Amino acid sequence: MSALSTLATPAIDTVGPTAASTAELLRRGKIRDTAQKFEASFLSVMMQSMTAGMKTPEIGGGGAGEDMFKSLLGEEMAKQVAKAGGIGVAAAVQKEMLKMQGLKE
Repeated sequence: MSALSTLATPAIDTVGPTAASTAELLRRGKIRDTAQKFEASFLSVMMQSMTAGMKTPEIGGGGAGEDMFKSLLGEEMAKQVAKAGGIGVAAAVQKEMLKMQGLKE
């Protein structure tokens, strides 16, 4: 490595406060993602039970194909609702998970 490239490349301290902050940010991100996935799973179950008794008109819908893919539609709708902010379940779960990990909100 030339002297010029050594000067241009900043030294990275992986033991200092920056590394701790990065590790904490990663943990917080994983906690947020986990809480969002939990909310999506919860919403998926709620949507499936909400549409369980619905019958589709025979003309233009219904049948074995719809029954087969109805759960996939419910899952995807639940993921999008959770991604858009959800109904507050993810926020409550995230708060408790942060508390359990000894992290402040």
